[in-house]
Amino acid sequence: QVELVESGGGSVQAGGSLRLSCAASGYSYCWHHMSWWRQGPGKEREFVSMLDGTTRYADSVKGRFTISTDNDRNTMYLQMNSLKPEDTAMYYCTCLGYWGQGTQVTVSS
Repeated sequence: QVELVESGGGSVQAGGSLRLSCAASGYSYCWHHMSWWRQGPGKEREFVSMLDGTTRYADSVKGRFTISTDNDRNTMYLQMNSLKPEDTAMYYCTCLGYWGQGTQVTVSS
């Protein structure tokens, strides 16, 4: 059983920053296949970033978001800078089909 718990969301103005966290427990193999996804209002869920030996970003966040992990704490992070209103979404961490409950990010103009 894998448990993923996101935190760190909030409301910021455009240009601001937030750091999301995803605390993972359970199946250790999952740790090597972690990713961030998001779902904005009225939109489909979309890929944001992943870390599975390589680091990948959606074009829409490249250069502004940074994914990282703290192996000692089994925690994955998403540093989000230069936030835009279009980044407003529920952000989820996931691995191997397991999903967290999400954390809301709201960016006002």
